[in-house]
Order: sequence, then C-alpha cells, then structure tokens
Amino acid sequence: MYRTLAPLRAPPPCLPVHPCGFTSDRVGPGPGKTGGRTVGCVPLLPVPIRRSVLHPPRLSLDSPPPPPPPPPPRLMLLLLRYRDPARHRITSRHRYSHRHRRCPQSPFPRFKEVCDPRGSVTQRGGEGVTVRMESQVEEPMVLELKRQLDDEDLDLEQRFNLLNSGLNRVLNTAAVQTDSSVLTHVKSQLYLSGVLSHCILVLSQDPRKLRGNWSGAATLAQLTSSCCVGVEPDRRSEAFHRLFLPSVMDALLSLASQLMKQKECVPLFRKVMDSVGWLLRSHTWLTAQVLSSAHYERIQMCDDVAVSLLCVQLWIQICSASRDFLPGLSDNSVMLLLNEAVGQLAVCPDASVGGASIRLILLLANQQEQRVQPLLLGFKGLDSLLDKDWRGRGFDKDVNQLIALIQSDGGRRSQSQVDTERVRAACVIQAAWRSYQTRRRVKSLHRVMSTLQKRYRALKRHQQQQREAQQWEEELKYQVCLRRQQARRRFHQKQRELLQLLPAEQVQPYLQECERRAAIVIQSFWRGFRERRSYNDTHRHTLKLMQTRTQAAKTLQRAVRQFLQKRRAAKAPPIPPFWIGQKGLTDSRRVELRRQVEEYTSLHPSSRVSSQECERLHEEVQLLIRSELQRGEQQRREEERMEALLAHTHTQLELLRDAPPLSVITATAAESFLSPSGPIATRARDAHNAILQASRLPWWRTLGETAGVDEINPANLQELEAELGGLFVGGSTGVAKVSEVDGRHL
Repeated sequence: MYRTLAPLRAPPPCLPVHPCGFTSDRVGPGPGKTGGRTVGCVPLLPVPIRRSVLHPPRLSLDSPPPPPPPPPPRLMLLLLRYRDPARHRITSRHRYSHRHRRCPQSPFPRFKEVCDPRGSVTQRGGEGVTVRMESQVEEPMVLELKRQLDDEDLDLEQRFNLLNSGLNRVLNTAAVQTDSSVLTHVKSQLYLSGVLSHCILVLSQDPRKLRGNWSGAATLAQLTSSCCVGVEPDRRSEAFHRLFLPSVMDALLSLASQLMKQKECVPLFRKVMDSVGWLLRSHTWLTAQVLSSAHYERIQMCDDVAVSLLCVQLWIQICSASRDFLPGLSDNSVMLLLNEAVGQLAVCPDASVGGASIRLILLLANQQEQRVQPLLLGFKGLDSLLDKDWRGRGFDKDVNQLIALIQSDGGRRSQSQVDTERVRAACVIQAAWRSYQTRRRVKSLHRVMSTLQKRYRALKRHQQQQREAQQWEEELKYQVCLRRQQARRRFHQKQRELLQLLPAEQVQPYLQECERRAAIVIQSFWRGFRERRSYNDTHRHTLKLMQTRTQAAKTLQRAVRQFLQKRRAAKAPPIPPFWIGQKGLTDSRRVELRRQVEEYTSLHPSSRVSSQECERLHEEVQLLIRSELQRGEQQRREEERMEALLAHTHTQLELLRDAPPLSVITATAAESFLSPSGPIATRARDAHNAILQASRLPWWRTLGETAGVDEINPANLQELEAELGGLFVGGSTGVAKVSEVDGRHL
C-alpha cells in the first residue's frame, strides 16, 4: 500500500496533519503501483507505509489512523527549501482561499503563518508581535519517534524505554526554548502524531505483561500526564476532551490500582497518583470520572494506611493549588469527596489519615461554605463520631472547628427544608418499591406469556376437536339417514315388483291386509301413549296427596306432643332448692335420724380420721354453709330492694298518668304526689318487715306450715341453736338489720 503527500485545503479532524500544512491522503493508483502529485513545482514521491501492531484499525476519534512515516529530515529540508513562498503566503484579503488559510496545527488560531524557503515558520499576531518557532528541530524528533514506534519487532520493555527516552528528549529540548509556546506546540504535535495514543496503548496492556516494568510504566504515566497538560488540539478539541483524556485517566487509575497491590511499589504508586493530580488540576471536569471509576474504588477499599493517606492528600493538594477547582465541580462530585473523607474517619483508625480527612473537609467548607454545609448535614452522627473517636489525637483544634461547623447550621433548618427532605425520602422509597414491582412483573412476564400461550393453544385445540367431532357426527347421521332412505326405496321398489307378479284377484286382499296391520300399529302406539299419560297423571296426583297427608300428620303430631309436654310439666311437682330437705321431715324425725347417725358412728369409728378431725371438718362445712347462706341473703335483699323501687316507680307513673292538668290541680292534690297516704305506707312497711323476718328463719322452719313471725325472737333463736347443736347460727344481728328497711321511704 502506498500513500503520497498532497496539499489539503481543509484537513478533516480524523487525518493526521503535517506540521507544514500537509496531510496524508491516498492518491496513488493502488498497491504495487506508483503515483505522485506535484506541490507547486516540487514533485512528491510516494512513500510506502507499514501498519504497526500497536495501531489496529479503530473507529473512535481519539485514536486516528496511523500517519505515514515522514521522509528523512534531509528530504524534509529539501521540500521546505523548494517550497514556493508566493503560493503559501497568507494575506488578510484572501483569508479563506486555498492559498490563504489558518494553520491547522498552530496553537494560536488568530495568528497567520508565512513559510520561507529556509524552512522556518513565522507567525505574526494582530498586535505586531512576531514569534519565531524553531520547529525544524522538534518536529523531526517527534516524527522520528513515531517512525521508531511503528516497528513491529519491538517488545514491551523496548517500547517503554523508547517512549520514556524519546518523550524526555523532546520535552527537554522544547523546555529550554525561551518561548513557552514552543512546548505547547510540541505537546500538540505529540498528540496529533499519535505518540500519546501509543503511550495509552502501552499503559493499557495486561497487568501480567507489565510485571517487571513497573518503574518504566510509572515514568511513562508521569510523562503522558505532563504531555496532556497544555495541549491545544484546535479542530480536534472535542475528540481530545471527550475521548482521549478519559482514556488517559482510566489508564493511570488502572496502573495505580495495580501498583497498589505491590508492597514494594509504594513510591511508584505515589508518582502515578501525583500524575493524576497534575492532570486533574488542568482538567477539573475529569474529577467525576475519577470518583466514579471502579479502579479508584478499589484504591479506596485498600486497607493500607499509606494508600489511604495518599488518596486524601491528593485531593488536599488539588484543592489547595487551585481555588477554581471546587467551584467547577458538581454537587455529586463534592458529595463523593465528602463521602470519601467521612468514610476514612469512620473506618480508618490511623491518626494521620483522620487528620488529613478532617483538613480536607475544612478546606472544602472554607472554599464553598454554602454548598458544603448542607451536604454535611446529611451525615447523621458525624459530630458525635468526631467527639468520641478523634479527640486527643493531636489535632483537637481542627476537630473542634469541624464540630462547630456542623452544629452551627443544625438549628437553621426550617420546617420547609425538613418537609422537602421527607418528600425526597418518600420519593426514593416509592421509586424503589415501584422499581421492585416493575422488575418482579417483568420477570414474571415470560412465565405468564408462556402460560397464556399454552392455554390459548389448548383452547384452540379443544375447539378444533369439538368441530371435528361435530362434523364427524353430522356426517355419520347423514350417512345413516341416506342409507335408511336408500333401503326404504329398495324395499318399496321390490314390493312394487312383487305386486306386479301377483294375480289380479290377490292384489286387493293383500292391500287390505297391509292397511289392517298399519292400523294396528297406529292404534297400539296411540293406546300406549294414552296409558302412559294417564299413569303419569295418576302417579303425580297420588304423590301430591301423600305429601299433603304426611305434612298434615307431622303438624298434628307436633301439636299433640307440645300439648302432652305441657300437661306433664303442669302435673310434675316443682323441684325444691338444694338446701331444702325431704318433705314432711319434722323435728322429732330429725332428732331420731341424728341419734341413729351418732350410734352408727360410735359403733363403727373411722380408722383413718379421728373424732377431732371430724369435728374440725364439720365446723369448716358449717362455715361454708353459713357464708353461702349469707351471700344468698344479701342477693335476696338486693332483689327485694330493686322490686320495691320498681313498684314505687310504677305507682308514681300511674299517679302521674292519671293526674289532672296543672290548670285545675289543687294544693291538696299536689301534696298527694309528694307522699302516699299513711295507712298504705304503714301496711306496706309491716308486710315488708314480716317478709324479712320470715326470710331469716332456719330452713327447716319453712317446711310445712310456717309459724307466725311474732313467735320468732332472739331467745327462741338461741334455744333452737342449742337444741340443734350449731346447725343454725342466728342472733340479734339478723333481726336488728330490719331497721334498715323500716326506715326506707316507700
């Protein structure tokens, strides 16, 4: 494959541009042939180009196709010497013509280039200042380095040595120049020629291939980051910032994460992290990529104190070196920085790491107080963590300052901010729940769809089977009817043929016999139908009659059983209470039974229980009976009192219901509503006292005819108690309580 050098009016950004205004473009007739194009009066010879292993075909903008190897420096000087200055002099009148254009490689887009026969490039600014760049020294060095890198026979170690020595030589040569723009131009040439892309490809190799070359890789990373600072890619600025710089940062972080695992490579790790910091100072927008990078997360999760301290010191140096660094960050990036610092405070117990983390938070707060203070409030318990774990470590002043900073804004949060945080928290919870429901629904869609398809196909299959069965049945019925019809037709045809063979005198009798048989068949069918209908009607009537009779019998039997049950209940004696003895038990009978019991117990004494134990048990039983009777007596008192109150209430209601209107009532009638008449009240009180005295009689006194109430007095009660031996315990207490009812107002 051959390519030639040709002049370019407007070089596209994807093609490497020559420092003198040319670009590589294929104009030759093809492989194996030669072709050329003249520039002014100088013919340019085709130059063969070989592809390099380190430059496979790429589609991204940051890795353009490899440029053709430049001619030797002597040939370049000849080309520059015989270049027509009149055709390439730029004037202000023809700025956009093919003769008068901007220099695509110039870091100063407003400057105009003039190429003289000696090969030097002169740039004239609008203010009359002339800057003379000695590119005939630096650019051949860059092209020579590029040509050496295209060699496929170089191994990885040789590429490291070549890149490190070549970049050092080019940068040192440009740095000794008095004009600072020379260094910028050289860095731009390194990027546009693809040398920096070679560096990224070498640094991105498999970590197993980099073993033994860690020092060269760290040096190359430092040189690459230095070359990326101050580059002015002009028309390829978008590709440089969007694609190339992120790839450089990713390669540096990947190398740092590999050096972190090597115990003996801590100085090299520090060198690579310094390169990352140098790159971040110039390109602040790469901070978000660094904080969200997986390689940097692995570095943060390292348990080595030196690594954690280097990470924190990196951000302190970046923030201290440039006060424009933090304002250029987004809130998410600032929050990630705070997360790293607070995470080190919570996890790492080393005093140096804790002091550096606190200084980083204070530095962020001093530069951006309005942004950092609300973010610090999101770390609940940070002030208590600082107070408990980080006092007495040698930096109490910084700890107190940070605690004061956190607590100073704690009481300023208004209710609206609290409501906003609650709404945000509710939104987060709802979003998480809805996303979980959506994921679960999407996960079950496949199973639901397969089930739906299976059921739909089964339904279609069943419907098809039903249709086929129906069609088969209809076809069978049609075939049966058709065969029957054909059989009848054959039978009648045969019958007509047989009638034709009969004599004339036998035809009429035969027809009459046929009519008689047909009449018999019709009559038999009719009679059978009539008998079946009559039997069904009779059977239905009989069943209805039997059902009616059964229902009537059930009703009569139910009524008779209820009547007999009521009769038996009326004739049955009432069930006496459990404390009532046998009917007709008198005092003499009771004394006789008591004597028999005593005789039996004296003749048959118990071998298990003594007499004293029996007396004790007897006394306990008496006490239990007494308490039970007292509870029953109290209940009866309450019932009687309730009945008295209800009777009094009903009486008052009847009086009020029958009372005359207020317009005609007299004073005497009004007083009758206040208190009832004297005789009625006296009689009611006497009857009530009699009932109360009767309720206090012993249970055996209520058997048979009851004695008068006047016969019961305290003396008689004591005699009865002595006679019965303590079965009844009475006294004046029960009688004295009558006075409580006597004073009741009825």
